[in-house]
Amino acid sequence: MSRAPAPRVIFNADDFGRSRSINTAVIRAHREGVLTTASLMVNGEAYEEAVELARAHPTLGVGLHLTLVMGRATLPPAEISGLVNEQGQFADNPVAAGLRGFFRRSLRPQFEAEIGAQIAKFRATGLPMDHLNGHLNFHLHPMIFDVLMRRQADWQLPAVRLTRDPFWLNARLADGQWFYRATHAFIYLLLSAWSRGRLRARGIRFVPHVFGLLQNARVDEDYLLKLLPALPAGDVEIYAHPNLDEFRHELDALVSPRVIELTKKLGIRRCRYQDL
Repeated sequence: MSRAPAPRVIFNADDFGRSRSINTAVIRAHREGVLTTASLMVNGEAYEEAVELARAHPTLGVGLHLTLVMGRATLPPAEISGLVNEQGQFADNPVAAGLRGFFRRSLRPQFEAEIGAQIAKFRATGLPMDHLNGHLNFHLHPMIFDVLMRRQADWQLPAVRLTRDPFWLNARLADGQWFYRATHAFIYLLLSAWSRGRLRARGIRFVPHVFGLLQNARVDEDYLLKLLPALPAGDVEIYAHPNLDEFRHELDALVSPRVIELTKKLGIRRCRYQDL
């Protein structure tokens, strides 16, 4: 009996461009570790530096980290006054923002305009768009996802993160935060099931398994050493939030010699969405 091929794994860093600390960690994790892609916040404080770093490292696949909560907007506040405050900042409460976007249909044109503006800003960098996902995975909010699918031909989305982190596998590998992990696993199981067919019908790339959601910034070396041998068949994304400060342990995991050696031992093929 022939062995199943080793999985292709996308190792992604979210929040690229949010700070110089994150930018430094992303580039180090790519040059010295297993990181293959990063998701760019086009309105982050260190966005311009991130773009220059990405241009200098063309093997790093860069996608758009669509930000509609807990961040700054691209459009002026007067154009999307229902979404931001006078300083152009989105709400910090993702649950409240999600409910407001779902029930207030009048806000949908504003969301659509802001999404289009962030995509246009990314395209203006000249970087190939490897993928699209959302800050706090807000891109799978039913209203936001509907906008993305309706405008997909205009925006030419190559790949979208289909966030689905298997709960029972995660439960075998990690402890703590059980309520968070159980509720988020259930919510995103439903959202991914609802979204999968629409991505497939439009020829938009995605992978069936995405890990990182249930760890909630706890993707450390121990977790990766347990996860990699247990990966399900098929293509996989593992995402983290490496930086030099609060989440230094995630950077350490991505550059860990033990993690690097294990990927080689298991025959894991590290890739980007554009390589699928």
